[in-house]
Amino acid sequence: MIAPGIKRGTAELAVLSVLEDRPLHGYEMARRIEQQTQGALRFTLASLYPLLYRLEKRGWVRGAWETSGTGRSRRCYRLTPQGKKKLSPIRKEWDELFRALRRLTKVKHA
Repeated sequence: MIAPGIKRGTAELAVLSVLEDRPLHGYEMARRIEQQTQGALRFTLASLYPLLYRLEKRGWVRGAWETSGTGRSRRCYRLTPQGKKKLSPIRKEWDELFRALRRLTKVKHA
């Protein structure tokens, strides 16, 4: 498992990346991040929702209340055009960081 301090820096990239495929509600977002990272990244809803509110305030995601087939209301988030535009530079920054860490630590797969 990845330490919480490191994970905090990856949260924006993780959320924007899973929303790139389709709109999701918080629980499904957290589940997909955990699933796609094979459990290396895990986000509690208590940590995920404040991040979603910050991303929404920046205009990178948009949340809307939806009612499921069972009548339960939940907030579903989608990536905005501004968020899509921001995703590419964030990915490039992380790629540069990983390359630098590989050079520094001589780790083959950072």
